[in-house]
Formats: sequence, C-alpha cells, structure tokens
Amino acid sequence: MIRLAFAGRCSTEDLQDPEASRNRQLTRARALIEPAEGQIVTEYFDIGHSRSLPWQRRPRANALLQALRDPNRGFDAVVISEPQRTFYGNQFGNTFPVFVHFRIPLRVPEVGGPIDPDNEAHDLVMSIFGGMSKGERNRIKIRVRTAMSSQAQLQGRYLGGRPPYGYWIVDTGPHPNPAKAAAGQGIHKLQPDPAAAPVVQRLFTMYVDGMSDKAIATQLTRDGIPCPSAHDTARTPHRKKAARQAGAVRAILINPRYTGYEVWNKQRKEERLLDIDDVTLGHRTHMTHNPTDQWVWSNEPAHDAIVTTKLFEAVQTIRRQRARAHQRQERPGRQGGQRAYALRGRVRCLLCGRKMQPAATRNRVYYRCELKEQEAALHPGPDHPRTVNLREDVVCRALDSWVARAFAPDRLTAALTALSHASTAASTSQTQTPEQAQARHTIKECERRLARYQAALEAGADPAVVTQWINEAQRDKEAAQRKLDALPAATRTREPQLTVEQIGAITERLGNIAQRIEVVDADKKGPLYEALGITISYEHATRTATVRSRPSSPYRQWLWLWVVHEIP
Repeated sequence: MIRLAFAGRCSTEDLQDPEASRNRQLTRARALIEPAEGQIVTEYFDIGHSRSLPWQRRPRANALLQALRDPNRGFDAVVISEPQRTFYGNQFGNTFPVFVHFRIPLRVPEVGGPIDPDNEAHDLVMSIFGGMSKGERNRIKIRVRTAMSSQAQLQGRYLGGRPPYGYWIVDTGPHPNPAKAAAGQGIHKLQPDPAAAPVVQRLFTMYVDGMSDKAIATQLTRDGIPCPSAHDTARTPHRKKAARQAGAVRAILINPRYTGYEVWNKQRKEERLLDIDDVTLGHRTHMTHNPTDQWVWSNEPAHDAIVTTKLFEAVQTIRRQRARAHQRQERPGRQGGQRAYALRGRVRCLLCGRKMQPAATRNRVYYRCELKEQEAALHPGPDHPRTVNLREDVVCRALDSWVARAFAPDRLTAALTALSHASTAASTSQTQTPEQAQARHTIKECERRLARYQAALEAGADPAVVTQWINEAQRDKEAAQRKLDALPAATRTREPQLTVEQIGAITERLGNIAQRIEVVDADKKGPLYEALGITISYEHATRTATVRSRPSSPYRQWLWLWVVHEIP
C-alpha cells in the first residue's frame, strides 16, 4: 500500500462551500490512486487563501513543504486532484524541485500518475495549468471590475463596504439575481442618519466659514459630539473612540457621496512584491487611492443628499486655494520655503516621549510639544501641559561652548589625536549586503505590524480576524529571519584614521573656533550636530535639557571637511 498526502485549496468561504470543494477534490484524488493501491493518510488543505500566494505563504501548503524535510513524514507520495487550484503562474517550477530533491512523487490526474521530472511533456502540461490558473484569475478580476463599474454608473448601486459617516444602510428590495434573492439577499441603499447627518452639514459650513480641519475637530470634541467610531462602534471596532481627529474631518469633506451621487473606484487593490530580491515570495495586496479622474460617478443621484453639490464644490475650491497658498508661502529667513532648524528631529519631550517640533515666533526658534484636547484623550498619561517650549538659541549656546572647549587651540591637537586613536575600534564597522538590509527591514516592519495588531485586539477588534493578521505577520517575520540566517556573515571594514599631517592641517585651519562658531548659520550647524550624534531630552518640570553625543564613525574625516568648507 502506498501512503499519500492530499494537497488542495479552495477559495474564501463566502464564494465556495469549503467542505463541498474538499470532498470533490478528495473524490478525484482517490479515483487516481486507488487503482495503484494508494491510500490518503494525511491532508494539507488551505481554505480562504488566494492561489496567487506562493506555497510558502499558504499555511497548509507550507506545512507540506516542511513535512517533506522530515524523514519520518508518514507518507510516501503526494496527490493533487486540481493543479489549476494549487499552482498559479510559475509556482510549479518553483515548488516541484523540492519534491524531486526529497524524492517524493507528485501525482496529478492530468498526467495519469506521478509527474516525471525528466519528461518535457509533463513539465509543459503543468506549466500550462499554471498559466490557465493565472489567466482565469485575471479574467475574473476584469469581469468583476467591469460589472461593478457599470452598476455604479448606470444603476447607482451601493456596492458594499462601510457606509460613510452620516449614512446608514437600508434595504430597497430583493436582489436581481434569482439565486441570491432566494437566499434572502437584497439591494441596499444609503439613507441619512438623523443623528449624524446634521453634524456632516455643520462640518461643511464650518469649513466654508474659514475653519481648518484641526479647528473643526477641536470644536466638535469640545462640544461633546462623538467621533464617527464612537457614534457607531460596531462599524469601526478597530479604531479609537476618544476624540475626533483632523484626518476624519478631511475624509468627510472630500467625500463626494454626500452630494447624493454614488461614487465607486476611489481606491484599488495594488499588488506589490513582498521582496524585490526574491520574487518567488509573491505579492502583498495594498489599498491605494486612485486619482479623482478615475472615480466612477453615477449618472443620476442614487440616494438622499446631505449637502448640496454647490456647497461641496465650494469646499473643494477652498481646499485647493489653501493648498496653493501653503505651497507659495515663503517667509524671511527660509531657503526654498523651509527654515533651517539646527536641532530638527533631535529634541524629545520626556513627559510623552514625542519629538518636539520646531517653530519660529518673533524671530526666535522654539521647540514645542503641543498636546491638544483630542490628543490628550488619545494619549492619557502624565500631567502634560498644553504646550512645552524650549528655546533653540539657549541650547545652541551651551552646545557651541562645549564644542569650543573641546577644540580650543590649546587642546585641539590632543583632542583630535585622542579622538582618532580612541575610535579605532568604532571605526571598524560591519558592511551589510542589500539582501541583509532588506531582511532586517522586513523583520522590523513585521514587529511594527504585530504591535499594531495587538493594540487592535486590545481595543476590541474581532479576535478571529486579528489572529489571522498576527499569524500572517509572524510567518513573514520567521521567513525573513530564516533568509537572514542563511545569508553569509557581514564583512567588517576599517575606516582610515586621521594622519598627523591631517591633524596639523585641521589645527591650523580651525584657529580660535570659540569666536568663529558663534557666527555660523543654523543651516551649517545642523550637519555638525548630526555628525556629533547630538540628542536632547527635555524635562519640563525641572527645566533641564540633557544632551547626549554619539558620534558616527565617519565623524573624524567629516569634521575636517566641515571646517574647511563651512566655517567662514
């Protein structure tokens, strides 16, 4: 008796009955192996995973690949009843060599038994089925998108998804498809929500009256009006419900469905390579916003309008005017519309851990940490003042004094020589390959995804859905870690030290730096602080700024270039 493992796949549960699909594929597989006295002893059947995903990213298919490595796997061959469901595109060519390597026969009905790796006809047949599978998926995508476009434009049909804030969904009759109508499905339509629709009207009016997105969000929060996620908790369980945000206000103001027209194709699913250095890992689907000229509008109003078309167009005109005015704005002291801030991105508030943002007031630069009302609700914690300020010139004077003392004429040669010798070990750095950098980036991204999913779970999101996200992120992380472990160790390179001649030239060139560094502009000090690795933590309670310096390894050579080219 030949022991076989059965491998199969079916589409999502909404489109197919997984049990019926599994039974059909099992019946066909048994019909193939029973004449040869074969028996299925284990199954690897994926449910709800796209055929475009490579085997390594399908849970059960990946488990089968891992089982091939186990000498005690418990089966002698693998049978697949529908290769067009199991292989997509060039997946057969990327997967079958693993079976050949471990000498596990792969049986399919299309060749009447096991695939012969040396038979060109067998390889051609399996490649054709992969191409047919890819073509079928593409045809379905085109057919569905074309049908949805015509339904939205010609019929004004509501095509699903969460209704926009200010509307709820109502039934308008049985579904035109007889089978779906018999199952109790119907056609849906948007209807204004009596509680939320007036808020939407108020948003548009406030914006036309001159208020910004942030100002509107703050005013509505102050008035005690629930944000969209708090108004309908069942619709957005994954979002925070504490306060209204400017982004939510913007999403409402630019949504044309409030005019009564149905609008479709505002977003699309875009497939991007998971790893550009390993295309066999397949793609990951991302939602991407389409340009407004690609939106599909219904020819006639499809539901009751909350705002008039005239009011909506007035808001869009004001938004464009404000955007152009913001782009043209250039204040004195700025270069290319951007002011030079010497400590940009280097100052953090110890109370909340956020970076303090630079701003100019009365010709002075301050670094501020502002905690507005809606942000305070989203980030509860210590007693944080509404605004924490730190003057740039005060900090820069202290920094410049330290630099002047460290590189004073009587200490300059000794300081440069000590720096050159003391950082010999630090100058030996690891050089990583692009593949290693990509793998490490993937691991960090997976860790960020896991943290977001955990937060969503704690916020009350559907545990089944979030668990699926977590498992997928964990698999991606483990795959990246395996790839990183398989790569050769990073090479170590040694950076050249400053020579005695270079130290002498720097000493002579610097002269009395204490007098000259004070007149250097902020845009020239910024690179110096960056090379010195300056970071600042500001404690508002004690008015104390703690400065740390962690120079980068190329600092010694860079300092010479900065002195020669930047100091007047």
